Amino acid sequence: MNTAIQDAYQKRPRLLLIVGYGLAFICLVWVLHDFHIMQALRQIANVSWKWVVLGMACDVLSYGIQALRWKFLLAPFGKVRLSRSIRAVYSGLFANLVFPLRPGEVLRSYLLSNSEGITIGRILGSVGVERFVDLVIATAALAMVSLFVELPRRFQRVADTLAIVTLVLLTIVALVILYLEIKLGSSPPPDGKRRRLPGKFMAVLTDLHAIGTSPSFYAAVLTSLLMPFCQVVGLWAMMRSYGLALPLLAAVVVLLIINLGVSLPNAPANVGSYQFFCVLGLGIFDVEKTSATGFSIFAFLALTLPLAFLGFAALLRSGMSLRSMREKVKGLPRKAARPSA
Repeated sequence: MNTAIQDAYQKRPRLLLIVGYGLAFICLVWVLHDFHIMQALRQIANVSWKWVVLGMACDVLSYGIQALRWKFLLAPFGKVRLSRSIRAVYSGLFANLVFPLRPGEVLRSYLLSNSEGITIGRILGSVGVERFVDLVIATAALAMVSLFVELPRRFQRVADTLAIVTLVLLTIVALVILYLEIKLGSSPPPDGKRRRLPGKFMAVLTDLHAIGTSPSFYAAVLTSLLMPFCQVVGLWAMMRSYGLALPLLAAVVVLLIINLGVSLPNAPANVGSYQFFCVLGLGIFDVEKTSATGFSIFAFLALTLPLAFLGFAALLRSGMSLRSMREKVKGLPRKAARPSA
């Protein structure tokens, strides 16, 4: 049985790797088709570096805000030090830059679990809550943007599908919370001991209930709004530096399309998919393809390099090397799948 499970774990990443690298290659071929490199080099030579620095600073700050949100979400389970949370977030970002399929989410959970003494199950649960809150915010933002920007029909269909999925998930979450409120809010046992809930699945739901009903959850929601705001301002500053005279709303649309695109299986650092969806997003605002391609490459490098340096420094501070990180990433799927107490 254990051998079968291990084989399944090994085959699934291999298939996703093939899909991820294949999509990245196809995206790059499309993006670089009819690309005029001399025109792009002239545009890069004329960039305004003050806007570039602002864009870099806002993007880096957004991940510091993510670390602060993570601290708020984990407050019911212990006092998480912000410095450790920041270190884990940037280490995870570095793993995503080096390895395909975004293993940084699990790696940062492992690092914080080790440093703060919180079980890996609870840490991963908080990451799931992060993603759910991000989905709700992205769906709301996409709905608001569609009121002001005429989106192509294919993007409108994606927006409608995303809205339906989010509504269904919100309904399920509301029903689960209501059930847990009834289950946990009923009269306590006469001996005063904690009520035992059946099954490990119920224990997971109880932990998620603790996150959602904690007073710190409201602070986490507020920081969840600040994080994409910083990323939008960062991308808009990059547009200004490159000479693309687009409004802030355009940066919102392009960032939403990029984030939706890079959620698919990807090569390391989202190479290929980032450029493809950036060009697609800029195409909505009639940006010429060579200019859009040049910007997608320039913005990718400018926003990725600071994260690479900070992530590598955070990784070293956590006591890991590139070799140990590689070994740890290979073993993380099986470790994360094991039930935790």
